[in-house]
Amino acid sequence: MGVFAIGDLHGCPDELEVLLDRIGAGATDTLVFLGDYVDRGPRVRALIERLLRVRDELPATVFLRGNHEDMLLAYLGLDGRHGDVYLANGGGATLASYGVAPGASAAEAAACFPPAHLAFFRGLPLMHRDGPFLFVHAGVRPGVPLEQQADDDLLWIREEFFAARHDLPWTVVFGHTPQREARIALPFHIGLDTGLVYGNKLSCLDVEGRRLLQVRRGARRVVERDLDAELTTANL
Repeated sequence: MGVFAIGDLHGCPDELEVLLDRIGAGATDTLVFLGDYVDRGPRVRALIERLLRVRDELPATVFLRGNHEDMLLAYLGLDGRHGDVYLANGGGATLASYGVAPGASAAEAAACFPPAHLAFFRGLPLMHRDGPFLFVHAGVRPGVPLEQQADDDLLWIREEFFAARHDLPWTVVFGHTPQREARIALPFHIGLDTGLVYGNKLSCLDVEGRRLLQVRRGARRVVERDLDAELTTANL
């Protein structure tokens, strides 16, 4: 049984397909997607359709909510927060992908989304725990118990999370903050948003195999990195 955590996708389905082919996940494996499926990238609708097929093929898959899905829901007049800044954060690419006309009202925009897609966005949880790992989109606020973490922090936090070591009993696996390379700071956190939509790469953590699987934007092959060979910190 394997656990694979996959970083931010932002409307880029092709690299995900390459990664999925390499993983070859089966019924006993768990894929954990860290959120931010929509916005910025050109093929949001195609990506969501692919993710829905992944859910059908691998029912144990976990899809977390990212701040971009949260903003989208708010923009459409559904549950969510910060819809007022949605378009300023790359939302136009998602609306175009779904054929939303410029100037459409929230209700008109929502009507352009298939009901299954809206249900998918609305059903995304904020966190997932598996053994010694806590999976969230953005991170956690240090010094705050898990049950008291604010939704906005789980979806948006950046510098405050990096600046201090948290005292939760899990390694936090997160996306949200794009970097040129995966952020490995064991045993505290592992960051997997490596800026795929900005032309860099998609990153996936193979928890059991102790390796990173990465696909560069536009590439057709996966590059592996052996964490044991690179790290001298605590075990995963």
